[in-house]
Amino acid sequence: METDPVDKLLDAVESGKSLITNREILHFTYIPDAIPHRNTEQEQITQTLIPILKHSRPSNLLVYGKPGTGKTLVVKKILSQIQKRVEKTNFPIKLVYANSKEETTLYGLLVSFGRELGLGEKELPSTGLAISEVFKRLLKTIEENHYNVVFVIDEIDHLVHLVYKTGNDVLYQLTRANERLKKATLTLVGISNDLTFKERLDPRVISSLGEEEIVFTNYTVEQLKKILEDRIQLAFIKDAVEESSLNLCAAMAGREHGDARRAIDLLRVAGEIAEREQSNIVKEEHVRKASQKIEEDRIQLAFIKGAIEESSVNLCAAMAGREHGDARRAIDLLRVAGEIAEREQSNIIKEEHVRKASQKIEEDKETTVLRSYPLHEKLLIIAVMKASGLSTGEIYTAYKSLCKVIRQKELTQRRITQMLSEVELSGIITGKIIHQGIHGRTKKYKLTISPEMVKNTFKDELTFEDIL
Repeated sequence: METDPVDKLLDAVESGKSLITNREILHFTYIPDAIPHRNTEQEQITQTLIPILKHSRPSNLLVYGKPGTGKTLVVKKILSQIQKRVEKTNFPIKLVYANSKEETTLYGLLVSFGRELGLGEKELPSTGLAISEVFKRLLKTIEENHYNVVFVIDEIDHLVHLVYKTGNDVLYQLTRANERLKKATLTLVGISNDLTFKERLDPRVISSLGEEEIVFTNYTVEQLKKILEDRIQLAFIKDAVEESSLNLCAAMAGREHGDARRAIDLLRVAGEIAEREQSNIVKEEHVRKASQKIEEDRIQLAFIKGAIEESSVNLCAAMAGREHGDARRAIDLLRVAGEIAEREQSNIIKEEHVRKASQKIEEDKETTVLRSYPLHEKLLIIAVMKASGLSTGEIYTAYKSLCKVIRQKELTQRRITQMLSEVELSGIITGKIIHQGIHGRTKKYKLTISPEMVKNTFKDELTFEDIL
């Protein structure tokens, strides 16, 4: 008798080895006790918000950084710790979080704030009021309860888009709310993926909105590895993830402006794929399959939203098809085209946005990767540029010479050898095994980009002016 397909799968799961012990830790909403490589940013944000514990109004704050650099994670962690301390006092503080991109209208975003403040459907209906009336009721609630409110607006650049579409000056009103409040205060914390979004703001808003500004830099590949190591220890059984798989996750995410969320997503999906295949360990092939699945899911999401013309989809596919059918290339085109369309306030992604995206990707790809590296990785790349086609030992000699010129203490050869492998994973350099007869084999490295690209990217850094 033929085995039931459902029973077959269930039997396989029951008899198989579970690699992931805690899936919540691999979800983007998980807030770890410690956030690696973000101590400075945590201190800066905490210092900005500390006045609220002293019963005074903090400055408005803008937090910038690329997606996956830990902005929301850090802000939520700090708010959670402040909230715990606030609960021990009678000082009426309200910490309100909302993601403006999750709301399709300005009205909906303001209502979500109202719900956090305790306003029900009766006091604040989901539809039917003028924006000005909604805002008036929010302020009335804050004033009557003597609340000291912190509004955290994630992806605030999308709020700017909503304001632009409606022609409403609510953002201006929010930044000036304290002029109308006598027994309460309102502080804004804006989180943005777009460092240029202020250029689209009303000049009256800019000064008061960005009283304090903090920028989150991109994670390096090495930092991403540390983040993943921490998650693996908490979420997987012991020795469930190959080191090469960990390195590949970090390298892939490193190519996308050091996106930690991307790295964790890759790790989670790779683990799920490995479990489904009844593998005892997460291998590189699982990471590559995970990358493909994530890309496919992104495309499906774009279709669901209906935000892209069919001709634009076809163009993305055709451009990626010319590059050996690269799914990641197609997704990158779609993502950047979407960002360009948003900046241009377009309601749909058109072919012209895809063509602009293609041009921007080519211009920015190498430059972005190069700029994201710490000092010694940059020195190593310059050494490879100057010692092209040479072995690890020869490159290390060139690297030491550069360190001497700029008066930097060199790292060990072992560490530089490790860094060579890490940089190679990013695609900036490539290594080739050379057979030397009786002398055995050696690996020689060269740049995959032009020396001019390296020089142009680093030319504005004073540290390198004597070695380029």
